[in-house]
Amino acid sequence: MAPLVPSQEELQRRRIIGVNAETVTNIPSTDFPGHWPGESHGWALDQFKNDFKVEYHRNDPYEASFSLIGLDAAVANAFRRILMAEIPTLAIETVYVHNNTSVIQDEVLAQRLGLIPLKGSVEGINWMQWEQKAPGDEGSAAPELTDFNTVVMQLDIECTQNPDVADDETDPRKLYNNAHVYSKHLTFTPVGRQEQFFVGDGAIRAVQPDILIAKMRPGQKIEMELHCVKGIGADHAKFSPVATASYRLLPDIQILRPIIGEDAKKFAKCFPKGVIGLEPVTSEEASRAGSGYEGHAGEQKAVVKDAFNDTVSRECLRHEEFQGKVKLGRVRDHFIFNVESSGQFESDTLFLESVKVLKLKCARWKRGLNDLMA
Repeated sequence: MAPLVPSQEELQRRRIIGVNAETVTNIPSTDFPGHWPGESHGWALDQFKNDFKVEYHRNDPYEASFSLIGLDAAVANAFRRILMAEIPTLAIETVYVHNNTSVIQDEVLAQRLGLIPLKGSVEGINWMQWEQKAPGDEGSAAPELTDFNTVVMQLDIECTQNPDVADDETDPRKLYNNAHVYSKHLTFTPVGRQEQFFVGDGAIRAVQPDILIAKMRPGQKIEMELHCVKGIGADHAKFSPVATASYRLLPDIQILRPIIGEDAKKFAKCFPKGVIGLEPVTSEEASRAGSGYEGHAGEQKAVVKDAFNDTVSRECLRHEEFQGKVKLGRVRDHFIFNVESSGQFESDTLFLESVKVLKLKCARWKRGLNDLMA
């Protein structure tokens, strides 16, 4: 029996997930993603290249928004999980407290320091070695510290009285020197080959210089040595290179029957600003039989202007006057990603790193299959 060939209308229908007032429809359960019984769905690289698209909507240094079109949800979610948990980054791991007379306990201060995002030369950070932890090896001996796997930073600061302050001054930041300890007070000490990579603007430092670490008063002092290593977010959240990494499906809004006049204005208010626009009904539309605009020339009608910004709130489905006039949905293979970097890597670089990680995973899986078949 020859495989069925679905029409373009059927293929388009399958792409849309129906969003109703109380339910979500058209979510078929199949044995494999994109598979439909009775049809040929053999893998074809050329077909995938033709269907797959990447569209960038925003590409700032530390925040990017882009669309992946033509992928299955499993692959899109793999990228999201890799971005959050499997790209190695640099963070403070070990804190040696030589002196701490501030009011903050040693362990609390160490935890605060570990959560400060660091940045430096990307080339140097990629050059450094990542000591991957095996499950259950927490009690094993620590690796030898070298310039290849450890970055050393110092926090040496003391609060003193400011002799030049006015008598009526009450601001502690002016009354005292170093009353507030910030992330900019962390200093980097390169060792060995690190001097080749982490120099100038590429030196290891906090992403934001004004992250508050502690408050002190005269006579209090903090003296610490900090060891930074590479790790992944799966081991600890401080190693996660992103503040957020999320995706959503592209909204789909279809106006099935004309919405005119005051109803059109009310309909536009049911959506975020800019999603629904108001346009005058043309004389051609008003003269066309069966268009629904007969006798309404010049009146305002509702049109879908930019569904991308819609949040699919279903507000319009609550009103009786819009029943049967609008259909909401989401495109199942159009994923809108938003990636916000914590600062160590630029956001678009992070996504490329996630692709590399996924390729390595696939290569290891393929080698494992070959070993089983051997």
